[in-house]
Amino acid sequence: MICENHTRVTEFILLGFTSNPEMQVSLFILFLVIYAVTLLGNFLIVTVTSVDPALQTPMYFFLQNLSLLEVCFTLVMVPKMLVDLVSSRKIISFVGCGAQMYFFFFFGSSECFLLSMMAYDRFVAICNPLRYSVIMNRSLCLWMAVGSWMSGVPVSMLQTAWLMALPFCGPNTIDHFFCDGPPVLKLVTQDTTRYEMQALASTLLFIMFPFSLILISYTRIITTILRMPSATGRQKAFSTCSSHLIVVSLFYGTASLTYLQPKSNQSPESKKLVSLSYTVITPMLNPIIYSLRNNEVKGAVKRTVTRKVLQKLDVF
Repeated sequence: MICENHTRVTEFILLGFTSNPEMQVSLFILFLVIYAVTLLGNFLIVTVTSVDPALQTPMYFFLQNLSLLEVCFTLVMVPKMLVDLVSSRKIISFVGCGAQMYFFFFFGSSECFLLSMMAYDRFVAICNPLRYSVIMNRSLCLWMAVGSWMSGVPVSMLQTAWLMALPFCGPNTIDHFFCDGPPVLKLVTQDTTRYEMQALASTLLFIMFPFSLILISYTRIITTILRMPSATGRQKAFSTCSSHLIVVSLFYGTASLTYLQPKSNQSPESKKLVSLSYTVITPMLNPIIYSLRNNEVKGAVKRTVTRKVLQKLDVF
């Protein structure tokens, strides 16, 4: 289907959360604080895992990549969302919408695979500790990280190029706070069955496949932990995995509600709240979870902050 002359959509209107001006100001302040905490927490993780000698291990190398991904992931949506909350015209161009969708899919898919690489790292550390340093060598860790980042390229290119090539000849109002696939798909003015089948297949491949790897890894990990004779050993082994398990549960639990459930199961408002949880809230919580539940990270943060303060005092 080809749109008639001058009828193809050139820009979209993002409805966001509310049209109440007072509520918009309150949400702006709330999300600005959350975004500031997200950037501060994740950059702090990146800093301490880069400079602290005690954290130069594969586990913290992957944690560093996760924090970088979270910064990039939120950068795609949150600044635009903040601008829209204080703007009277919540407009995004057709090209801008496609770009936002591409990078959303890219960083989201990359995070799925990175979380599975982190699960494999914990599997080797607990199930094969004597060969851990040999197996998880620097070269393998680097390739695993690069592979995780690049895994988002095919799905983001396919999903975005196909969807944005479909005809948008009529309505241009997106009932969401960013250009996500499902709400944009509703504006297409032709049958979208083929695209929906492809999108479901891509979701199963790029979300459920790495999740299956995580399940396999943790099945082996739990089996190994239960066989440990020492209660102290079991507790220590589980503590090294608990933060990652919480992060995986938060990310996959909320993302699956959006991309694996039928359209009719959720109202637009509930979908916005679910999307908000994994696009804004989870990236803020991840560094907090890893910091509070990990003594090595807490110690590194204290050492880094103390060192910076002493350097400032030396200047004066």
